[in-house]
Amino acid sequence: MAEVRDFSTYAGKLNSKKKSGASDRQTSYKEKIRSHKLKVFIRAVVLIVSCTTLISVIYISWRDKQYSEAITVKGVPISIEDDTRIVSLGGHMIRCSKDGVSCYDSSGKALWTQPYQMQNPITRTCMNTMAIADYNGHEIYVSDINGPLGKIPTDLPIRDFCVSSQGVVAAVLDGEDVTWIKLYSAQGELLTRSQTTMKDYGYPEKISISPNGELLCVSYLGPENGSIMTKVAFYNFGNVGQNAGDHLMSSYNFPNTVVPFVQFLSPDKAVSVSNDKIMFYSGAQKPEKQAEAEIGEDEIRSVFYSDSYVGLVFAEGSEKGAYRLQVYNLSGNLVLTTFFDMDYSEIIFSNKQIIIYNQDDYLLKDMKGRVKYQGTFEEPVRTMIPTGSKSNFILATKKSIDSLVLK
Repeated sequence: MAEVRDFSTYAGKLNSKKKSGASDRQTSYKEKIRSHKLKVFIRAVVLIVSCTTLISVIYISWRDKQYSEAITVKGVPISIEDDTRIVSLGGHMIRCSKDGVSCYDSSGKALWTQPYQMQNPITRTCMNTMAIADYNGHEIYVSDINGPLGKIPTDLPIRDFCVSSQGVVAAVLDGEDVTWIKLYSAQGELLTRSQTTMKDYGYPEKISISPNGELLCVSYLGPENGSIMTKVAFYNFGNVGQNAGDHLMSSYNFPNTVVPFVQFLSPDKAVSVSNDKIMFYSGAQKPEKQAEAEIGEDEIRSVFYSDSYVGLVFAEGSEKGAYRLQVYNLSGNLVLTTFFDMDYSEIIFSNKQIIIYNQDDYLLKDMKGRVKYQGTFEEPVRTMIPTGSKSNFILATKKSIDSLVLK
């Protein structure tokens, strides 16, 4: 048997070996954990990148899809007279005639009817709400997709009007010596009023109320030093505007210019269009001019808009096409110039698509100007209404409410 003469030295060496072995095992265990975590991390990164790539490919394929087939599904029979106006409202179809207004859902089911008597009813819409009145009439009917909200009687003839998403109506009423701008609730309660004369401001050429009903934009046209002057003014009827004289928050003068179009696109974005430029305004309390773009000498044929875009149509008459469409975003940037040959009755911005149509033909383009589909309706169409799907549309013909499905 071996004799251990120096026990402490031997024990130290033994403990050292034990500690060294334990340390090695601990180090090996930690390295295995690190290696496992690294592998898990790499797998997670690869999975995320793969999923992101797949989602991107699917989205781009969906976004840029070009359709190859159109199917018309016959729907509910309906009789629409030639003098009946068909309006799209929140994915529903509004049938507006001299005798009254009716609302139908996307399947063609009649939801409600509001009778009235008008010579030439004019409609104004905002999101899911609409107002109907007669030029020179004395009544404004307010409804939403759920049914009638109220009737507004006016003491003076109606020259122009607009409606907010909550049903607040602004109306231009013509008096003998002054012109009144009055705001009403949907039930006819007078909320506020102001008067204008040709000498002080000019005549209210066009008005637009913000979707939340707090801001009002008015385009006044009047004489100025032997010429004409347009003033675009913004009023605030909320709490902030209570401290401003006449609720006026900001105004802009345009000498020798007519501004026949003003429109709120959102609660804090508005646009005005003159004969030579387009102006964009921004501000939830005090709208200020954000951007301005010169249009040139070409005459504007039409203005179309959504809550994201404004489109100006010009007669092009060149090898590029019969018409030129210039599309601006809410910041005032020109995002697309595209051309087309088809005569049109309406242009719609919906689901990142541009829908151009008349009673016989239709054309779909994406926001890069690429044609996604071009076709001919089976029956003459009065109104083409987008739905929540990029490829499904409601068609109102003279005889029925149909569905159009693109594949």
